[in-house]
This record gives sequence, C-alpha cells and structure tokens, in this order.
Amino acid sequence: MRAHASPLLASYGDALADPAARSELRGWCALAILSLAVAGVFALLLALSRTPGIQAWVPWPAAFFGKGLVVHVVFAFIVWFLAVLGAFLTLAAWRVAGGRPPLAGAGRAGPVLAAIACVLLFVPALLDRGEPTLNNYVPAIIDPLYYAGLGVLALGLMLPVARLLAAPVARLGLPPDDLSVAALGAAVVFCLALVCFGLAYGNLAGQTPSFAFNEELFWGGGHLLQFISTILMVGAWSTLARLTLAGEVFPARLVKGAIVFLILCALPAPVFYFVFPPFAAEQTLAFSGLLWALGPPTVVVAAAGVLVLGRRGKPAALPWRNPVFLSLVLSVGVFALGGVLGMFIDGADTRTPAHYHAVIAGVTLSFMGLFLGLFLPLLGRAPRPGRRLNVLVIAFAAGQTLACIGLFIAGGHGAPRKVAGAAQGLIDVGAIVGMSLNGVGALIAVTGGLLFIWVAGRALFGRVPPVDRTSA
Repeated sequence: MRAHASPLLASYGDALADPAARSELRGWCALAILSLAVAGVFALLLALSRTPGIQAWVPWPAAFFGKGLVVHVVFAFIVWFLAVLGAFLTLAAWRVAGGRPPLAGAGRAGPVLAAIACVLLFVPALLDRGEPTLNNYVPAIIDPLYYAGLGVLALGLMLPVARLLAAPVARLGLPPDDLSVAALGAAVVFCLALVCFGLAYGNLAGQTPSFAFNEELFWGGGHLLQFISTILMVGAWSTLARLTLAGEVFPARLVKGAIVFLILCALPAPVFYFVFPPFAAEQTLAFSGLLWALGPPTVVVAAAGVLVLGRRGKPAALPWRNPVFLSLVLSVGVFALGGVLGMFIDGADTRTPAHYHAVIAGVTLSFMGLFLGLFLPLLGRAPRPGRRLNVLVIAFAAGQTLACIGLFIAGGHGAPRKVAGAAQGLIDVGAIVGMSLNGVGALIAVTGGLLFIWVAGRALFGRVPPVDRTSA
C-alpha cells in the first residue's frame, strides 16, 4: 500500500504536509486503537461470562458484568467512534482549508483532552467506584469522575468541530470530497447532540443520579450519536470505493444527498424538549422514530453502489484480495444484516443487541478499512500487505455475524438482555444454542479485532521507517 496509490490519497497527502497535521491525525488514530483494545478485552470477558459451561467454571464477581459492560460499550461504541470522528475532522479541516485551518490550538488540544477523558472514564471501574447503570446509548457509572470524563470527551471533540465549522470560505482549498462532507455533516449533528444533552440535563437539575436519570439524560443525544456514525459510514463507503476501484462507484451527488437528508432529519431533535413534556412517552417515541430515517439513505447509497458494480460485470475482476475493498463489501453486508434483524426487535430480549451489534460492526468495518487504506498510509505507516490483513477483516465480520445470529436465536427463545450467568435462565434448547453460537462468534470476532489492533498498533507505534509520502 503505497502512500499515493490513488488521487484521493495524494490529495490528502498534500493537505497534511504540515507535521502538525500528521501529529494531530496520529493522536486520534492512537486513541481509536487503544479504545478498541480496551473494548476488545472486555468484550471477550463479557462473552465468556455469558457462555454456557464457561460461566460455571469461572467465579465471576457479582459486579463484574455491569461495570464490564459499561467499560466495553463506552470504549467500543463511544470513544472508538468519536476518535474516528476526530480523524475525519482533522482530515477535512486541513484539506478544505488548503493546509491552513484556523484555530490550530483547538486541533492540537482535541486528542489530548480525549485521552484525559479516557482515563477519567476508566478509573471508576478500576478502583471499584460508583454504581453501573446499563441505560441505553451511553451507559454510565454513577461517579463524578465518570461524568467528568464524558464532559472532557465532549470538549475534546467540540474543539475540532468548531475549527472545521469556522473555516472561512475565503480560505477554501479544494472542493469538499465525500469524506469532508461527511465530517461537516457529523460536526453539525454533534452540535445538535450536545444541545440535546444540555437540555436534558437542565430538565434533570437537582435530581440524584440513578438509572432513570442516566436513561433520560442520554436518550435524546444518544439517538443523534447514531446519526453521526451513519453519516461517517456513508462517507467511508464512498472513500473506500475511491481508494480501491476505478471510476465513481457511489455517485457523489447521491452520497452528499444522503448526508444532507440525515442532517435534516436530525435537526428537529432539540425541539422535542420543548414540544413534548420532559421525558414523557411522547418525547421518547419521537426520538425513537428518528432512527427510521437511518435506513432509507443507506439502502439507496448501498444499492446504487451494487448496481454500478453490477453494470461493470466481471465480479471476479474486483480486488477481492485487497483488505480495504473487503472492508467495504463486508461493511455493507453486515450493516444490512443489522437492519434486517432490527425489524424483529421489541427491546426486551437479546434480539435487540443482535440488531445493534450488527449495525455497529458494519460501521466498524468501514472504519477498519479507512485505517488500512487512508489513515495509516497518510502517516507514512501503511501496514505491510499480506494475507493476515484479509484474515483479520474476514474474521471480524464472520465472528460478528455468527454472534449476532446467535443472539437473535437466543432472544427468539426468551433469553433476556443485559444479564449474565444464571440470571439468563437458559433452559430452552434454542436459547442455549443461540448463546453458545454467540460465544463462538464473539471469540472469532475478538480474534479479528485483536489482529486489527496488533497490525494497526504496530504500524502506528512501531519503529518501522515511515514510507516516503512524496513518492508516487
């Protein structure tokens, strides 16, 4: 993978010629990889604690599952996604501003503050502080340090968001590509999410933190975080296609239209705090209804890409041995699986985590492709080509697919969500089979994830001489 294997990569390479830009990008990449490492370890421990047979061999502490799940979710679904958002914001700011973005200090401070936030988020669990609450979207540990960590993380992202939004038109460098448009769209929705969190906190002022407190605090803004990840994934799909395939696969107007559509659907969210009674059922359902907007644009974009490739014919000629292309194809497939599973959930059993784990895995696969094909090559540290790159992508996708199907089968036989061990009440054969399949799939997925962490981490932190970024 040479640094300038495509015009798009060359364009970003020119925009990031300043060492400060590459340092900023490296900071976000490091944070993303380390967050995945923490999440992966806890994912394996959590899966083992729920796997029939193994759960009886190990005397899991009573409080382990709750806090372990909080740590896993926050680092896998919050820190990881927001760190990738930070990388998007960095690339977009330097490219759109022609290598001279405003508010340089904001860019440098972003990854530093986010790293401090990670320490604050992890310490309460490490020191056995606080009570875990397994609320939706942003599960929490009731401890001042944990809440401070979330606040510092928000600030760490808001600084590069503000820098990108402040880039004056007069200093416009290159026309924004799909990745830059995705970064701009995600930046707007991130601001909306913070407004929702702030409005919810204002309505909760004076109340003692509890499960209900955290559920209401993070419900509205948490829904908008799903819009952010979807916008970034759509931008990633287009970028991965441009990096690996000749010509336009995902029509640029369609991609930009999908992103604009998602922004417009997210805009009414803060208004829900004024038109509905605070935290009433009507408001809750209004936020839930927003998520239906995520499906149509992703389906349209994915279908358009499939049609374009279909018209070209010769599927055997596609770069199946390229891990970046594999990440793209498997991302679309696993995300689609999550969408189908989501049509059968009711929130009470493991069919719900089956849905969102598949959706999140689809997003993660697109981000893994960006690391292998864009982020690391721009830093002059592209991983060495080899079969192991394909293996890690396939293992992660296959493992997540098996795990999600297992959760869906178990949920269909009554297996409850957010519990482990004997509390699962696994008596039905279908539930036992499903949770066993989930354990096997989780082991395969974690293996693929750990391989990715090893490969990306070794490339990013290793002493391998950087690739010459100016070579063709």
